[in-house]
Amino acid sequence: MSHALHFNLSRFYFIYYFFVGSFVPYWGLYLTAEAFTPADIGILMSLFQLSRIVAPNLWGWLADHTGQRVRWIRTTAFLGLLGFVAIFWAHGFVAMFVVMAALSLFTSSTLPLSESLVLAHLATTNGHYSKIRLWGSWGFIVASILVGYLTDWFGIQSLLWFMLAVQCALFALTFKLPEAKVPAHASDAFSVWQILKQPTVLALLFGCAMMVTAHGLMYNFYSIYLVEHGYSKGAIGWLWSVGVVCEIGLFMKMPWIMARFKLKTILVTSLILGVIRFVMMGWVPDHWWLLVIAQSLHAFTFGSFHAASVEVVTYYFNGRHQAKGQAIYNSVAYGIGGALGGVLGGYALQSLGGQLTFGLAALFPLLGVLVISWGLSLPSPYASRGMFS
Repeated sequence: MSHALHFNLSRFYFIYYFFVGSFVPYWGLYLTAEAFTPADIGILMSLFQLSRIVAPNLWGWLADHTGQRVRWIRTTAFLGLLGFVAIFWAHGFVAMFVVMAALSLFTSSTLPLSESLVLAHLATTNGHYSKIRLWGSWGFIVASILVGYLTDWFGIQSLLWFMLAVQCALFALTFKLPEAKVPAHASDAFSVWQILKQPTVLALLFGCAMMVTAHGLMYNFYSIYLVEHGYSKGAIGWLWSVGVVCEIGLFMKMPWIMARFKLKTILVTSLILGVIRFVMMGWVPDHWWLLVIAQSLHAFTFGSFHAASVEVVTYYFNGRHQAKGQAIYNSVAYGIGGALGGVLGGYALQSLGGQLTFGLAALFPLLGVLVISWGLSLPSPYASRGMFS
């Protein structure tokens, strides 16, 4: 992969996750400042996950059908920018619901389209997904720390202007993304439904949804949970960053890890560590050093788990199904799973409290361990070989 191509793809990931690092830790705090209840916040935040069930599949089909991924990345980024502008005038539950629903239809599709573009470039170059994706992690870290202090200094309302500037930068960078040619693949002869209905594919998608269900609770409510236990926004930013710093270290080691461990082993191990992480988050919120340990497990509960999942999805959905495959993965895992965690988490927090809710979230990755262990079977040698190894 040429230096220019690597640079353009990496900085796009950096800015995209810079936006995510501004949104995920602090949007719940903004909604709290707007006097929304935990149940309201759970519903509003779940709109971004619910939209992933439908929207990415439409844009993914268009990308595969036209062969123009960059065109649709640029379109979704522009429409997402327009949707975010409307946030400034959204007050009250109904208005916020309408605006966030419209915004989520476009922003939820930008990432799976970008993933398919990167994977298409990797198929014809000697680049590594992990070396590009880690720049997204850096973007998240910088944003989560910086925005934490900015909102402490200038108030939570400053979050809107900061995120608007990031959205503008993201749209501008779409003009620097190079289009990719998608090589032919053996799966081109099959319909996407023939691929999707395979038991091992269904097991993977279910296991991914279970992991993301627990994370859906965390993404929506972890910052609120920490504020209730006396943490400042600056401290919250550092806690979010700990996990992503560890994630970067793991992404850098993924070629070594995947050369030595089977993909199924990586997935199951990540799910087991997810169980441990959420039990700790529920049981020890007042011990910051234990929360640091719990956050460090994000390297596995997201980093290694996502990397191995993308690898398996890439194997089953390739060629003319590549963008659709990434869209389906995002729809089921981050759409259904994330929405389930967000909505159920909001109601559970109101009735059970934060500690019990976060502790019970560990049941979802535990279910994922059982499903992946029994249901996922990969052909050899691909079980331990792919674009990382």
